[in-house]
Amino acid sequence: MRKDYRTTLEVEDNYDLHDLLCALLKLEFDEVGADDQTPPYADGSTRTALLLNQDRLAVVAQKTRSGLTTKELAEQIAADTVHYAARKPCAHLFYFIYDPEGRIGSPTRLETDLTSVSDSFTVDVLVAPK
Repeated sequence: MRKDYRTTLEVEDNYDLHDLLCALLKLEFDEVGADDQTPPYADGSTRTALLLNQDRLAVVAQKTRSGLTTKELAEQIAADTVHYAARKPCAHLFYFIYDPEGRIGSPTRLETDLTSVSDSFTVDVLVAPK
């Protein structure tokens, strides 16, 4: 519980999640850059990934919501993988899915299915909380 019975930090959407994650990463990394893109799944809106380690690591954060299916999440991760694998010098995509309501039925399976390692590019997927 927070001091004086204050409410905990609230993450209502992807913007809140991105802001919180960016603030936390700035505590550990000297440079936290941003990559704005308009992926095909975003209906024309811009998505921002955080870039670390001189742009070698891209971090994408997604909050689950009503109407967003596990299949759609997998498709988004696949599209982002193609985008960042083609972006040099990026060699690693870390995809964080914040699922506070437990909308993903099998989070560990989703992580296992979508995490991949190759000689040139690695994708790690983490769903939390489980």
